[in-house]
Amino acid sequence: MAYRCGKWVKLTGTDLLPGDVVSIGRSSGPNGEDKSVPADMLILAGNAIVNEAILTGESTPQWKVSIMGRGTEEKLSIKRDKSHVLFGGTKILQHTPDKTFPLKTPDGGCIAVVLRTGFETSQGKLMRTILFSTERVTANSWESGLFILFLVIFAVIAAGYVLKKGLEDPTRSKYKLLLSCSLIITSVIPPELPMELSIAVNTSLIALARRGIFCTEPFRIPFAGKVDICCFDKTGTLTSDDMEFCGVGGLTGNVDLESDMSKVPLRTVEILASCHALVFVDNKLVGDPLEKAALKGIDWSYKSDEKAMPKKGSGNAVQIVQRHHFASHLKRMAVVVRTQEEFFAFVKGAPETIQDRLLDLPSSYVETYKKYTRQGSRVLALAFKSLPDMTVSEARSLDRDIVESGLTFAGFVVFNCPIRADSATVLSELRGSSHDLVMITGDQALTACHVASQVHIISKPALILGPARNGDGHEWISPDETETIRYSEKEVEALSETYDLCIGGDCIGMLQQTSAVLRVIPYVKVFARVAPEQKELIMTTFKMVGRMTLMCGDGTNDVGALKQAHVGVALLNAIPPSQSGNPSSETSKDESTKSIKSKKSKPTLEATGKALVLNGEGSSKGRGSSRSDATNISPGNRHLSPAEIQRQKLKKMMDELNEEGDGRSAPIVKLGDASMASPFTAKHASVAPTMDIIRQGRSTLVTTLQMFKILGLNCLATAYVLSVMYLDGVKLGDVQATISGVFTAAFFLFISHARPLPTLSAARPHPNIFCSYVFLSLMGQFAIHLFFLISSVNEAEKYMPEECIEPDSNFHPNLVNTVSYMVNMMLQVATFAVNYMGHPFNQSISENKPFLFALLGAVGFFTIITSDLFRDLNDWLKLVPLPVGLRNKLMVWAFLMFLCCYSWERILRWIFPGKIPAWKNRQRLAADNLEKKKHA
Repeated sequence: MAYRCGKWVKLTGTDLLPGDVVSIGRSSGPNGEDKSVPADMLILAGNAIVNEAILTGESTPQWKVSIMGRGTEEKLSIKRDKSHVLFGGTKILQHTPDKTFPLKTPDGGCIAVVLRTGFETSQGKLMRTILFSTERVTANSWESGLFILFLVIFAVIAAGYVLKKGLEDPTRSKYKLLLSCSLIITSVIPPELPMELSIAVNTSLIALARRGIFCTEPFRIPFAGKVDICCFDKTGTLTSDDMEFCGVGGLTGNVDLESDMSKVPLRTVEILASCHALVFVDNKLVGDPLEKAALKGIDWSYKSDEKAMPKKGSGNAVQIVQRHHFASHLKRMAVVVRTQEEFFAFVKGAPETIQDRLLDLPSSYVETYKKYTRQGSRVLALAFKSLPDMTVSEARSLDRDIVESGLTFAGFVVFNCPIRADSATVLSELRGSSHDLVMITGDQALTACHVASQVHIISKPALILGPARNGDGHEWISPDETETIRYSEKEVEALSETYDLCIGGDCIGMLQQTSAVLRVIPYVKVFARVAPEQKELIMTTFKMVGRMTLMCGDGTNDVGALKQAHVGVALLNAIPPSQSGNPSSETSKDESTKSIKSKKSKPTLEATGKALVLNGEGSSKGRGSSRSDATNISPGNRHLSPAEIQRQKLKKMMDELNEEGDGRSAPIVKLGDASMASPFTAKHASVAPTMDIIRQGRSTLVTTLQMFKILGLNCLATAYVLSVMYLDGVKLGDVQATISGVFTAAFFLFISHARPLPTLSAARPHPNIFCSYVFLSLMGQFAIHLFFLISSVNEAEKYMPEECIEPDSNFHPNLVNTVSYMVNMMLQVATFAVNYMGHPFNQSISENKPFLFALLGAVGFFTIITSDLFRDLNDWLKLVPLPVGLRNKLMVWAFLMFLCCYSWERILRWIFPGKIPAWKNRQRLAADNLEKKKHA
């Protein structure tokens, strides 16, 4: 409802304009689902409880209040005054209208004014980030193009040679000559290249889907193999979302914690029971897990009438009169309460904020809270003050500054945020596989450093950058404050050799002002108190200095960073992956269930069109569920039409499908998960999927590299065969070419199905096709192949009578054709066997059974046709019998050729191992260029 021209009119969300006064509340759509807020709006009267998961990724509902208590001279800031703004796309779970407001609403909603619509809203900006912040990655990379260009050069040389020789013979058909030239060019450029690259990527996609990892940009998978720095969010990613209440400390001057609540002063317990933003939604208590943990820890209950009381004993109830909600810029929250006819102000917040508002500061205040933050705990300071006698309406209209000043200290409440069980082992393995690790968190620096040391991000002594104590500039301080080093941007690189560095969000602002971002950020290991846009800045800085980045986060405050990273991994807080210690048993289980799944998936997919349950087909599971559905629906819902019953059944089946984590089905991603922006989404509440993605990335990278090499060698050999040997009358028969093609297709298929090894290796794959290793490997092997081919054909010519072979004549079997085919066959086998890259990234040839059997089959086939064991087979293949001397020579030469190629490849792999990119030189260059621009 919108208030226009002095009356309320019903409008659709798309017709709203900035400045419209509207009535907004909880409303349902035709199917019973909650409708979302159509635009960003400021609440003028009333309050609401809103689910903002779509924007923040946090499942905790947020309390939104009107701006009635704010001064008219204050300026509105969307960031600072979030508690007054309803954001577009969020859902209202509960609303309370303000009956005292002069403007009355016909539908009992809250009164709000529209601020922004469309792409200008927070949701619209999020969608813009997702759609346009980085370009999508496709298979048509510049490397593929350059590689094809490299092959085209050889093709043009070969075609030019044939054209030159053909034009020297006036009797030759010009048409057939041009035809053979075009055939050379089209044969040398591999038509199967895009398909081979797609096969490798699709195999990895299927493997990741089985592990509950969904990918929206498949061609980012090879990027995961090149990653050299992994960045992690802390809360909800490395640590769990559950908070443990540890106790209260700092009350009697000693620094020890008191966990027995009966020994804690009553006022402190009352603050914990009432100073929170917990609310009842549909008769269920919802809110911050930390506040729920505190209420559970002190054993008090909280009722829907905003009253807190002890579960045991005869304590007095505490009635909340007015709430001043938590504001991130203030780092505190307050409530005005009434207990036993007395009014009190209860405040809790960050220790450093409450410190300035206390009348009397305890001597051990700073020492106590720093002791617990160094241990990785979350510490909040509690304080109170008694208020004079007044009416409830006067208490409600008290200014926030009055409520939160002149306070008496009531202790520190300490919470523990447990680290996820597998975080340390996963990060330890990532570190051991030559990856740098970084933590980017919104938490406090001391807590972040403690957690970072627990999960192997920090291994050296830590230094935290902060303002200097004398107020002049900045300095590095150790967590225990025993060591201080003056900050200088030029010394950061040297300092990072002996220390692990940590900086806060406020220091990032200082770095931006002094243009020192490029000199400092690349060397920092822990980023604390970081805002979402700063996370994005950190990722772009890493990319600028040549790092391949992986970012793993769970909330939508990570969206910018997830989108900017080469590999963004969003974690949906679902069940952790089932840990199977034996990979081989897991694979066999996959194989054994494959047939069942394939039978099951087909009818399920068809179910949307025609009811699976009605035709009574499909798996036993489908039939069982249909029976139970029928019994569930029939008695209670006899008034439903058959079509509606059917729709309900289908909906339930689709829900089950979505919940079923059998791996084949990728998780259905809903708007609001950080996964909207991220190329990878893992259905696990654990960082383990980053290992799976990197493992598959390395496997895909290695597979594509070996495919480029194999296609290159095959194409270079084809260029020679179709040009020089073609002019000598050497041709292949149709059956021969078909069998050769079948073997090639089988080899390509089986090498792309090589599984990655379960553990990550410290060795790294070569990130690029154009490097010394690939070039020397290609040229060396091609030279050996060419020598073997020419020697074999020359040897065969000695046994052949002198005859003039027309290049344009039809194929007819002779000794040179036979030897040429056999040698081509052996070169093909050798190319695949030598260039197959197994350990330390993929299964070795002996472990990749299909590929091994295909290789053995090809070697067996070559041996049979060369030794002439089955004459009928050779006749069918149009192969002539070989003289015994030539046959033996061919066998020995083939073995020697394989040995030479294998040795050459192994020597090159040893000389040119994969390395972490030398990013430091690039960083210095970028920093120097920035310096020059500044002076210019």
